[in-house]
Amino acid sequence: MLSRLSGNSVRRAALRASSKSAKGARRAFVQPSGADRASVVDVPANYQDDNLFTPRPDMLGFKLDVPRREGSVLEKARPIYLDMQATTPVDPRVLDAMLPYLTDQYGNPHSRTHAYGWEAEKAVEDARKHIADLIGADPKDIVFTSGATETNNMAIKGVARFHKDKKRHIITLQTEHKCVLDSCRKLQEEGFDVTYLPVQPNGIVSLEELERTIRPDTSLVSIMTVNNETGVIQPMKEIGAIVRKHRGVYLHTDAAQAAGKIPLDVNEMNVDLMSLSGHKLYGPKGVGAAYVRRRPRVRLEPIMSGGGQERGLRSGTLPSFLAVGMGEAARIAAKEMDRDRKRIADLSDRLIQGITSQIDHVIRNGDPNGYPGCVNLSFAYVEGESLLMALKEIALSSGSACTSASLEPSYVLRALGAAEDMAHSSLRFGLGRFTTEAEVDFVVKRLVATVQKLRDMSPLWEMVQEGIDINTINWSQH
Repeated sequence: MLSRLSGNSVRRAALRASSKSAKGARRAFVQPSGADRASVVDVPANYQDDNLFTPRPDMLGFKLDVPRREGSVLEKARPIYLDMQATTPVDPRVLDAMLPYLTDQYGNPHSRTHAYGWEAEKAVEDARKHIADLIGADPKDIVFTSGATETNNMAIKGVARFHKDKKRHIITLQTEHKCVLDSCRKLQEEGFDVTYLPVQPNGIVSLEELERTIRPDTSLVSIMTVNNETGVIQPMKEIGAIVRKHRGVYLHTDAAQAAGKIPLDVNEMNVDLMSLSGHKLYGPKGVGAAYVRRRPRVRLEPIMSGGGQERGLRSGTLPSFLAVGMGEAARIAAKEMDRDRKRIADLSDRLIQGITSQIDHVIRNGDPNGYPGCVNLSFAYVEGESLLMALKEIALSSGSACTSASLEPSYVLRALGAAEDMAHSSLRFGLGRFTTEAEVDFVVKRLVATVQKLRDMSPLWEMVQEGIDINTINWSQH
């Protein structure tokens, strides 16, 4: 009996002590559970070896190579990255902004009943404002998506399908991104009429031809601001003025390659819809944004149904950490755009001058006054794939990353009027915020040596050196 009473009193005392400690340990606004709530196992007293809990490489089931540290350009363990139009590295400041929303601030931004949701919602709305500020828009006009491809699909198909009863004509360019062209082809299968306008040899659309193409049943004009292969900048302000003269015609632009790199203002450009991508402006992959004008209101049919998030245009739970990352990337880009552009222009001049001063028969594709961070060059009498394979120390591409697996010549360069052999021999150099002068000099040196080596192996180059015009030769087939 006595032992039972003493046991009960011990338990009651323990409960009182635990309740006092719980009252004393008040949680902050949002704070993760402390280590006292976890089951912690101390290491043995004889523990000394740091490798005790580390799996050996032969236990992983795959080869484990630890990359060695890079001291200089010449000691690089990985290729020099000059493919900024395909994707950009995440800015360290962006990663710092994202990390809290991957750890303790994990709330659903659509949860309105507790602090976890409130702080996630506030972070998303702050990010929305940063993106809006970058393009001169109202934050309420910004809709988060998974990327520019989804946004392009949503804008083009959404507007066309909403107005299909009265308007069934769409205008775009032959040099647009593949997701725009494929969206238009999909609409053609549904009975829409699509006009694919050609461009001039410099890659810019003829404004007169654009105006002539607009019809009473035209619902949408979709033109890319900065081309992803050539860096050509379309005159969006003039295009917007033309489209605005025709009541009921909306203007959409894919600005994935332009945002954060050149100044954009949706009101000056008279743009109704705009597509943006996080990973093209030093943000994370998997997130993008759509600008959808509310005044005057742009009506479009959603391509995704669900809980009605994002004004009902893009249902689904927002990944708050990705939205925060894109917002921070937009904030940094707006702040540092002028400095970045001047520096990238200097690097671009250094690259082009270094190559053209040492190699003949090099042609720059597209308008030379385009975005300087995208340089597309064709090297005559050299096969582009051979050049890429020989330049293993440099990460380059011969066109869009979305079509880089194809051996077909770039449809963008063909639309500019480039010959098939010159389109095949093109390389795209993508310069960015973290590219250095030393990297550019290294690329120039390797590229010049490789082109000369490949030309020395080419019988066509030998004929050119002897003064033979190979275009006049009638090549017979055997």
